[in-house]
Amino acid sequence: MEQRAFGDTGLKVSVLGLGAGQVGSEHLSEDEAGTLLNRAVDRGITLIDTARGYGLSEERIGRHLAYRRHDFILSTKGGYGAEGAEDWTPQAIRLGIEQALTRLRSDWIDIFHLHSCPADVLRHEDLLQALDDARSAGLIRVVAYSGENEALAGAISSGRFDSVETSVNLADQFSRRQLLPAAIERGLGVIAKRPIANAAWRFTARPVGDYAETYWERLQVLNLNAVREATGLDWDAFALRFAAYSPGVHSAIVGTANIENLERNVRLVEEGPLPLDALTHIEAAWTEHGLEWGGEV
Repeated sequence: MEQRAFGDTGLKVSVLGLGAGQVGSEHLSEDEAGTLLNRAVDRGITLIDTARGYGLSEERIGRHLAYRRHDFILSTKGGYGAEGAEDWTPQAIRLGIEQALTRLRSDWIDIFHLHSCPADVLRHEDLLQALDDARSAGLIRVVAYSGENEALAGAISSGRFDSVETSVNLADQFSRRQLLPAAIERGLGVIAKRPIANAAWRFTARPVGDYAETYWERLQVLNLNAVREATGLDWDAFALRFAAYSPGVHSAIVGTANIENLERNVRLVEEGPLPLDALTHIEAAWTEHGLEWGGEV
């Protein structure tokens, strides 16, 4: 598995990361969760991304991976949901990190994100200072922001964050085209989420009310099916290879609770970027149709 320098943070991350949201599902047994997490690390996935709001995810990562903590980079998110603190306050940062460390059975968190908080929250100096204090104390190594649009732009320009996590996929290229160039220039680490666009192509008709609805609508407009067919790839391979090898992206995180899907994703990213002519057609389609599309939230 290719390992990449994570901006100027001093960390290295795998081109494919594991989004551990589904690991937190109560429908997944403890044995299944443990097997999946360990298989990911065994296959060279060195970035595991979770969050306070992902059910049992943090607890299970701690339970099943604490014994090999030095083998992977741990990314989590917070600012909300801390017991005994109001959301988006310095206390929520301090207590949230302490509580996450307990759940994760770790002495440190490699990457800690403010998780999709409003743009005005990012201007609260006391909140940012709490993150700096946690970093100075060695509780976290990288101060990060996860989000889109105005808030993401503010986080990048503020100079207070070491890395960002944002949506990058065939149908969601606002951050990639408008914001990530500045992140690259500043030496920020970049994690791409939703790299397979919520697999919107699995729906034959508009999935009204489904999380993939916006991406499905955009893909109809972009009309990339002929480009994809010319590569000989299915949609998952086409999308994942596009996102993982987009300029400025250090790791693309894919969530799964299925070992077979995990193994397939590893094989796909190891095949490298899409052919240049396919990338040219994707860029042209986005330039023609997508300039008014903001990032999906």
